Formats: sequence, C-alpha cells, structure tokens
Amino acid sequence: MLASDDLKNPSFSRLIGPALLAAILVLIPSGRSQAATEHDGQLWIPFYLTASLTDRVLGYFEVNPRFGDNVSEINQLLIRPALGYQLTPHFSLWQGYAWVTNYQPSFRGEQRIFQQAIYSRPFHAFRLLSRTRLEERWIQDSRGTSLRAREMLRFMVPVAGSEVWSFVVYDEIFVNLNSIENGPQSGFDQNRAFVGINRTINRHMNVDLGYQNVAVNTVEPGFVDKHLHVILIQTFINF
Repeated sequence: MLASDDLKNPSFSRLIGPALLAAILVLIPSGRSQAATEHDGQLWIPFYLTASLTDRVLGYFEVNPRFGDNVSEINQLLIRPALGYQLTPHFSLWQGYAWVTNYQPSFRGEQRIFQQAIYSRPFHAFRLLSRTRLEERWIQDSRGTSLRAREMLRFMVPVAGSEVWSFVVYDEIFVNLNSIENGPQSGFDQNRAFVGINRTINRHMNVDLGYQNVAVNTVEPGFVDKHLHVILIQTFINF
C-alpha cells in the first residue's frame, strides 16, 4: 500500500493521471468485434533470479507458472535458465534454454533455446530497459524449427518523495519469422502491454504488481483472436 505521505505529495499526484491514462489505453479492446475474440482472465506469478557469477559472467533462472480459464487451473509453466556476459555497465548478451509445458486445451510440450541482448540504464526521470530476444522453438506435434523474435521496452518512473515505489509500463511484441507444419505461422504472434507499480523490498528484491493485456494471433483467420487479461505479480531477485 502507498504511504500517506506519497499520496499527499503533489509530484506523486501529477503522475497518477498519466498512469491511469496508460491503463485505459491498454484496456481499450481492438477494432474487431467482441464476439469474434476469445477472452480469458489469468494470473501469472513468475520469479526471476539473476546472480553475478564473476565480474562479467551472469547467471539467470526463471520459474513462471501461469493460471488460466479465469484462474481456475494451471495453463502453462516455463522453466528458463540462461548465462549472460556483461559487455559494458549497461549492455549484456545472453544464451539460454526454456522448457515449456502447456496444459490447455491439452498437454503440449515445447523446448527452446534463445539469444538476447539487454540494454538497461537509469536516466534522470526514469529507468529504461530494452530486451531483444531471438527464440528457436521445437513444439510437440509440430514439424520443423519455429523462429520467433521479441522486443520489449520497459520504463520505470520513481514516485517522487518515495525511495521504494515506482510506476512501471512496458510493451513487448512477438513476431514469427517462419511457418512450420502444425505450428506457428509467420507474421505477428502476440503483444503484451503492462501497466502497474513496482515495490523495492530490499537491495536484493523488488516486485511488480499490475495488469497485462496479451493480444494473441491464433492460427485461425483474423488478426487478433484472443485477449488474455492478466494479473501479473512478478518477483525479481538479484545478487
């Protein structure tokens, strides 16, 4: 909960308007009719651990359970380890692996390897993070290697007068680079837009809490065929 001093702070009040506007823009449905689009309420509670193994080498481990069907059952689980190399104070390169299990509408396993570049830097009024990722995916019952590119831009704006609270907004777009039999087709895959708050727990841990809209282009005809309305609680642990 926000401290009363934060709520009374004029600078804090000025930030509430833009944050609410961002939330409204995220919630606006696409131009397609509601009847043609499937909707689902979900809960995602990922945990991310990043550790400095040497002065330059970084280790990463992610556990990411996702609950769907209006948060009534587990929909997907991701386990994602990676190794990174810190080229500069703001820029790092990574190589990782992901084991993905999908449970709805039926079980379907997936394995991935991925490469990514991360640029993270604080500015006067905000912190910027850019993550560019390329994935090679092997999906159960599909033939071939699916290639997917992802780009995320994340902004954190500290709340004036508070050392622990920040507003967070980010967007990540996914594009399939090829088509495979009985699997992803080339073109737009999905987009994830998030708006929320971040709370610093201590120097090793911080937590995001907010709303994420996931617009998914399924293999059926049409541009966006599914919207996931996600309550996202993600925990970052850094050593």
